[in-house]
Amino acid sequence: MPKPRPQPAAGAALELGERLRRLRQARGLSVRALASMAGVTAGTLSKIENRQTSPSVGTLKEILDALGATMSEFFAEDDRRVGADQRVVFRPVEQVKLSSAPALVILGLPHYPAGSALRVFHEAYAPGADTGRKVLKHTGEDAGFCLSGTLELVVDGRRYLLGPGDGFHFRSERPHRWRNVGKTRAELITACTPPTF
Repeated sequence: MPKPRPQPAAGAALELGERLRRLRQARGLSVRALASMAGVTAGTLSKIENRQTSPSVGTLKEILDALGATMSEFFAEDDRRVGADQRVVFRPVEQVKLSSAPALVILGLPHYPAGSALRVFHEAYAPGADTGRKVLKHTGEDAGFCLSGTLELVVDGRRYLLGPGDGFHFRSERPHRWRNVGKTRAELITACTPPTF
C-alpha cells in the first residue's frame, strides 16, 4: 500500500479572504473600487473576503493583478528568515496552497529568492474541475508535463488533450485554461517565466 503524502498546511486557504481584505485595505481601496478594477462585482469580492465563496484561479489572479500582487507573493510565508534564499528543498507540508477551491489544488514553493525568473507549480484537478470561466493570460511562457489523468488544455480557443507523460509549452499571452475531462484525478507540473503568479 502506498505511503500517504503529507498534506499541505490549510492555513493559506482558510486565510484567503482575510489576506485579501488586508491587502485591499493596505492599498487604500474600498470593496467597490477594487471590484471595479478587477472586473468582478462588489458582492462577489465581499463574499470572497468573508469566506462565503471561493474564487476561481482566474478571478483571484485578476483581483491580485488589480492590487499589484502575484499569487506567490500573496500566499508567501510572512516570515522571511535570514538565509531563506539559500534553501534548496521544501517538504510537502511547507508548500503553499495557491488555490482555495477543494476540486482544484495548486501547490507552490513557499519562497523564491529576490529576482527569481521562474515559478513552478504542482496542480491537481478533481474530475470536472477547471481554472474557471475566465481565461488566463499573462506575460511570459508556460511549460510542463501531465503526470496523471486526462487534462484539456485550451490555448487560443484550440483544444488539446494531455495524458500521462505529455508535455506542453506556449507563450502565456495566448488565452488559455485547464480542465480535467477524465473520470479520475489529474495532476501536472507547470512552470512559468517570468514569475507572473
